[in-house]
Amino acid sequence: MEIYFDNSATTKPLAEVIEVVANSMNEYYANPSSLHTLGLKCHKKLLQSRELFASTINATKDEIFFTSGGSESNNMIIRGSVKPGNHIITTRFEHPSVLNTYRELEKQGIRVSYLDVDKDGIIDIEELEELIVKDTVLISIMHVNNEIGSIQDLEKIGKLIKIKSNRAKFHVDGVQSYGKFKIDVKKCNIDFFTVSAHKIHGPKGIGVCYVRKGLSFNPLIIGGGQESGLRSGTENLPAILGMIRASELINSRIKENYGKVVELKRYFIEKLNNIEDIKINSPLDDKHSSFILNVSFLGVRSEVLLHLLEENGIFVSTGSACSSKIFSNKGSHVLNAIGLKEKEIEGAIRFSFSSFNTLEEVDYVINELQNSLKFLRRLKK
Repeated sequence: MEIYFDNSATTKPLAEVIEVVANSMNEYYANPSSLHTLGLKCHKKLLQSRELFASTINATKDEIFFTSGGSESNNMIIRGSVKPGNHIITTRFEHPSVLNTYRELEKQGIRVSYLDVDKDGIIDIEELEELIVKDTVLISIMHVNNEIGSIQDLEKIGKLIKIKSNRAKFHVDGVQSYGKFKIDVKKCNIDFFTVSAHKIHGPKGIGVCYVRKGLSFNPLIIGGGQESGLRSGTENLPAILGMIRASELINSRIKENYGKVVELKRYFIEKLNNIEDIKINSPLDDKHSSFILNVSFLGVRSEVLLHLLEENGIFVSTGSACSSKIFSNKGSHVLNAIGLKEKEIEGAIRFSFSSFNTLEEVDYVINELQNSLKFLRRLKK
């Protein structure tokens, strides 16, 4: 049996997506920038893809730019938007592609302010208001946290930023929320929004960067001037078409999928209540995504428990897949940010769901968890 509860790390591509990618590699192989009919055929598909994606976030086709994924999109926005003398703001528990980029810029003399979060991972709006000054040019806040699923109030944050400053731009990492929650970039006053296809059952190596019309920044990649000069390099049309198919499918089922996952998380937590010495770090409430369940199993090391579960066909994570192999000595920066104790961080496991997971899978996982914990805790005595 194979049970995949690591959907926040990546998702299994849908069969329909794989078919679109394979067919596109055969049919749309020309360079979209070429002037001949085959190139124009590909260029037309590229334009259609922009329109289709734009419609899912209330944007226009001219505001959609294709990249290799969330990490590149976040880097191109952050690095391209700042210069010496600027002030930028983010939170202490962003994805590494944001947090590490901010830290790198800080070493280069850019002034950075880091927002604290409460025990649920939610920022303090009043603290944000106090931090915005005349030199603030960029504010990067993720919509849904990738480790504990905290959901920020984008509408409230976006409104505050626009009232407080006509210079500061609102950058949202939407990698963990797109396709799971309805996104309206206009309503939320979002200036930059990033997405990765592989989080929505699409192909890896392709993503989207939304840039509000009228804005621009210095490109990260310079070359032939593709993507209106913001991201040079021949567009990966088969992957783009696969992402668009995944986007169509997941957005058409967004309410249905959410309902399934809410029930799954509720059932999982009910079963976990029968296990001693645990702490639920992402409860079932309106502050946390139902797609993510982070649990601390006290008295065990998370990586040891992870491999025991793996031996029984269960695949989970100790945190962000993008940083789980390079954790600091203090453990997850996310769990540290919400104030967990060392023993709680040491035993934290992230279960992340998709609509394809089942209650029967939860039963199997609970059974194996009980067996594994009994074994590991007995060893420590």
